[in-house]
Amino acid sequence: MTGAPHLSLRIDLANGARLGPGKAQLLALIVEHGSIRAAGAAMGMSYRRAWLLADEINRMFREPSIFTRHGGKSGGGAGLTPFGETLLAACRRMDGESRKALAADLDWLESMQSTDFIAGDGKAKDEG
Repeated sequence: MTGAPHLSLRIDLANGARLGPGKAQLLALIVEHGSIRAAGAAMGMSYRRAWLLADEINRMFREPSIFTRHGGKSGGGAGLTPFGETLLAACRRMDGESRKALAADLDWLESMQSTDFIAGDGKAKDEG
């Protein structure tokens, strides 16, 4: 077999914003690293891309999710606001609940996937 199916939850909000695994991961890594720069680096993205994504997350809802501290004696950094902590918890809960609800279907899909399929080429291995 080629591996288990991977489920990604993305929510398209009525205001046009999208909340998915990348934004949830950025929030989690900001908690872990205390920095937008370090969180972005952990995801393999530039500081600018991470900062733009953090800014987008802050504009998606009525309350900001991420706060920043400017440098100085204790140094700068970032963290989650109380709303951001609640948002991250909700993302994790929705992800876990959707995986649990779809577990049987995902197991079925895994059992039915072709071993001859090569993603992106539009044909099976044996079709030259």
